[in-house]
Amino acid sequence: MVSNNNVSSGTANSKQFALLPKIINGGIAGIIGVSCVFPLDLVKTRLQNQQIGKNGEKMYNSMLDCFKKTYRAEGYFGMYRGSAVNILLITPEKAIKLAANDFFRHHLSSSNGTLSISRQMVAGGLAGLCQIIITTPMELLKIQMQDAGRVAAQAKQAGQAVQKVSATSIALELIRAKGITGLYKGTGATMLRDVSFSIVYFPLFATLNALGPRREDGSNEAVFWCSFLSGCAAGSMAALSVNPFDVVKTRLQALKKVEGEMQFNGVADCIGKTLKYEGVSAFFKGGLCRMIVIAPLFGIAQMVYFLGVAEALLVLQRVTIVLFFCMEQCLL
Repeated sequence: MVSNNNVSSGTANSKQFALLPKIINGGIAGIIGVSCVFPLDLVKTRLQNQQIGKNGEKMYNSMLDCFKKTYRAEGYFGMYRGSAVNILLITPEKAIKLAANDFFRHHLSSSNGTLSISRQMVAGGLAGLCQIIITTPMELLKIQMQDAGRVAAQAKQAGQAVQKVSATSIALELIRAKGITGLYKGTGATMLRDVSFSIVYFPLFATLNALGPRREDGSNEAVFWCSFLSGCAAGSMAALSVNPFDVVKTRLQALKKVEGEMQFNGVADCIGKTLKYEGVSAFFKGGLCRMIVIAPLFGIAQMVYFLGVAEALLVLQRVTIVLFFCMEQCLL
């Protein structure tokens, strides 16, 4: 089966592959997207890390209940706990993911610019593989910060002291104890999630994006709202399909557990214990919340990515340089 989607998932095919603008666009897209949906991502993390007690007790009964309790206990800024490290690292993460997918699509495409579904999946999978060098430490630190409120609340109920944490202190502690590899706890689970997500997401996005109206007659570039809706639809479907891997990754990367919660020794152990004690439904905890997070995140990211912000900035930079040069020559 061959797709008529072009090399760049919606951008025109050309002999030259401009990597720098794609990296800049990916970074801008990531910052805007994650800033908009971070509170929902925090709720998703807490729901996934929550384990059911021996008597069926649990802190949060639903996504809305978690949101309300978190807001009451920690306020508006508490909903953005861990956002600093995420915003800092989302720039290279999204830049790598989006630009790498376009790069691999460019080099895997046929001479006439078409790309089979299988090659689209390979390109997406390779893009997902490339991003884990940034994603793993970013997710590890973000999860500690996001889950700190839940762990602190449980500790207070048990009459235990609560120690304040920061992403910097956690990172330094891990590096001192285990070296740089300490920041890569859960790499296997992160790879499972991100590679499988990208295999589903990018071909699906390219297919949906190709169905919408073009910016101009004869152009391969979709209008911005088509890229937004395609990103939302593809992101939500891909997010739900890989949610079990996301649950495993989140639980493995939670360094601090509430008293009585299970500890896990790797992907297989986490899957086995979760299945045994909580059933299949546990792998879809936070699934709806994750879909709500990923849909606008990737919708916004793809829309910004294809708006060509970086290209405009680079043109402005060149114009500014030329103007300064002209002014300098006039003054000489």
